[in-house]
Amino acid sequence: MIQEEIASQAEETPVVSQPTQFIARQPILNARREIVAYELLSRTGWENWFRGERGEATRRTLDQCVFMGIESLTHHQLAFVNCTREILLSKWITLLPPKTTVLEILETVAPDAELVETCIELRKMGYKLALDDFAPRPEMQPLIDIASYVKVDFHLHNKEKRHLIHKMVRGSRAALIAEKVEDQEQFNIARGEGYEYFQGYFFGKPTVTANREIAPNRINYLRLLVALTREPLNLQEVSEIVKVEGSLCYRLLRLANSSLWGRRGEVTSVLDAFMLVGENRFRMLVSVAASCEMGANQTPALTTQSLERARFCELMAPMIGEKPSEQFMLGMFSLLEAMLGLPMATILQTLPLRRETKAALMGATNQLSVPLCMIKNFEKGLWEPCVSTARALDIAEEKLTGLYIEAVKWASESVDLSQ
Repeated sequence: MIQEEIASQAEETPVVSQPTQFIARQPILNARREIVAYELLSRTGWENWFRGERGEATRRTLDQCVFMGIESLTHHQLAFVNCTREILLSKWITLLPPKTTVLEILETVAPDAELVETCIELRKMGYKLALDDFAPRPEMQPLIDIASYVKVDFHLHNKEKRHLIHKMVRGSRAALIAEKVEDQEQFNIARGEGYEYFQGYFFGKPTVTANREIAPNRINYLRLLVALTREPLNLQEVSEIVKVEGSLCYRLLRLANSSLWGRRGEVTSVLDAFMLVGENRFRMLVSVAASCEMGANQTPALTTQSLERARFCELMAPMIGEKPSEQFMLGMFSLLEAMLGLPMATILQTLPLRRETKAALMGATNQLSVPLCMIKNFEKGLWEPCVSTARALDIAEEKLTGLYIEAVKWASESVDLSQ
């Protein structure tokens, strides 16, 4: 078969180092010391802290939850995510699934009328609210009335202060979480005072998780942000920008496959994913990704190669009776393993692709994989399998070479524009 002949010569590109995302999680337990939730915290490296201001930390945490998949970070337990005023009012947090996300309102957030109204809307959408590092202030009462959890810092508040907090919370539906519990004595005191949940070094320090990320092209984010300001939105223009930016395309597909939607369907193009996600959430996704990634380092070699593959597969699609948009995506994603530093099987679990596409990305020999195997052989200078495939498909050798040259030129021009 054609597929078997060309696949026998094609090999995977070696994994190379790429920028890494870091996120930490700390367990929250019940009185029986069973884990019921995790608090997710952004980190700038393997060190267990974040260098930067809190607004940036919360934006990065949100972006990393979308990119890595919040369910994989928490094993489908509740996820407590720190929220600044900006994150809440912008509704960016709605990128995360309401059933498993707890919006942890930072102690620095002023509980004015606008914020309270927004929190009420988020609660109606299904999100739970938690008040972080709670201090007994009268102006906090409107938030207590709609909160599901109130977190009390055992390191900061003495018994008298904790008693005042209990009086404020009494009569509400909010459960008390004792945080910064550092030894058995504090755990015993917290249980005795009626706390239902517990968090602190006594149970475990935040553990850092790392994930490889696709290096973004800054210019593509800029172009996309400009395109998103236009009314009405030009879907074709947006699609053209997104499909040449692997990191954003991956985020879009992850979001399209999120449990947020309650259903998961096959996606064969950027436009499919866009229509499933919707314009508003797509705008939020881009805003979060852009704010986090504009300063990231670029590694153009893999980007160029993935674009060459994507364009070549797209150009060959009509010759094998396949959809150009799906072939473009297949070529682009063929290097995700190298870009992310993760096994392809792990990556594919998070993407809403049809079975045949996933099989092709895993190296199977099927109809979809013909162009991808062809360009892999081109890359290694293995001309004979290419010539054999061209003859079997009744394609002139000159035509096939022309497609490859066009793909290389197009990819090179796209990368040049992003410098």
